[in-house]
Amino acid sequence: CVYPFVNWNENFGSAAVFLAAAELAGRDDLGTEAIARVDEAFLQSALDAFAPYMSEAAGDKHKNVQLIKTLYDLHKSKKLDLADFRVVFVFEDAPPQSVAVCYLKLMALSSGKAPLRGIKLDGIFGKLENVAWSGDMPYELAYLRQNEIQMKLLGTYPVIDYVDKFPRYVMHIIPADNTRILDGSKVRMGAQLAAGTTVMPGASYINFNSGTLGPVMVEGRISSQAIVGAGSDVGGGASILGVLSGGNATPISVGEKCLLGANSVTGILLGDGCIIDAGVTVLAGTRVLMDVQALEQLAKVNPKVDIKSKAETFHSNKAAYEFKAISLSGLNGLHFRTDSIHGRMIVKRSTKEVTLNADLHQASGAAKPA
Repeated sequence: CVYPFVNWNENFGSAAVFLAAAELAGRDDLGTEAIARVDEAFLQSALDAFAPYMSEAAGDKHKNVQLIKTLYDLHKSKKLDLADFRVVFVFEDAPPQSVAVCYLKLMALSSGKAPLRGIKLDGIFGKLENVAWSGDMPYELAYLRQNEIQMKLLGTYPVIDYVDKFPRYVMHIIPADNTRILDGSKVRMGAQLAAGTTVMPGASYINFNSGTLGPVMVEGRISSQAIVGAGSDVGGGASILGVLSGGNATPISVGEKCLLGANSVTGILLGDGCIIDAGVTVLAGTRVLMDVQALEQLAKVNPKVDIKSKAETFHSNKAAYEFKAISLSGLNGLHFRTDSIHGRMIVKRSTKEVTLNADLHQASGAAKPA
């Protein structure tokens, strides 16, 4: 499915026009969603309703009018077959019942019209089949198996780029200004990238229903439903745990101006200004030590939290409190590191200000520093 334009909780007048036109063309109702054929009667009905806006439909104005007019003109010039087109409606946010609505919801996420973690995607893997992608063309695997010999003899067997249920983000989305994606395979459809985000090649990857809330450097993995705040740096090979497998049920958020060091693993929520050193793994059950001075410093940047009460025990010989990492989830200013002498996991007050290169991550429309 390819959507030239998506309306999401907007343009309800256009929706009324399309619903009225769909009554003429006939539609298939699937409870919380519906799919209607697009034929000449549908287009003519919509054009008649949109007539007062036709002269203004240019540029970014009246995208729905532009879409119907363009489709009508291409149909009349015999450049396309209307049998290939449908209009899709979602009446209630429920688990998708059709492939078309699976794509529609992924498109709504990637276009930024639906919030991350904000729509129901239950059962999406059961609705979408594994297909072989050649460019933006999906091939059913059964079709390739049935026609393999003939296609190879004729030299028409496609170059397969990958096999997956999902297309790639860049196949459907024009990224925001100053957003860089150096390898299109690194961002899955359904991911959401804020302006100023850079996705480097190598170990980086952004799964569906996950993404960034502002300019972010991504050289590691942002797994499903993980969200990273503005100004943060996901270092090379770093991994933020997702919720699709492995038993993790809590979506991970990383705050603003955080640094996830190379090959680190993040399994708890992080507030703003946090650092996880390179190679350090912080999971819910990880035991960490926090000395008295660090506790006092962290209390100042988390004034609404009684950090001491979350401690498992106090080690008087080390003058340090012991915590499970999950009890520190969501706090600001944490710096997780390994004591290089004793090998213990410790947490301090972060003292380094994470600052991204403004020339590389400046959001569109913002003035560059003098």
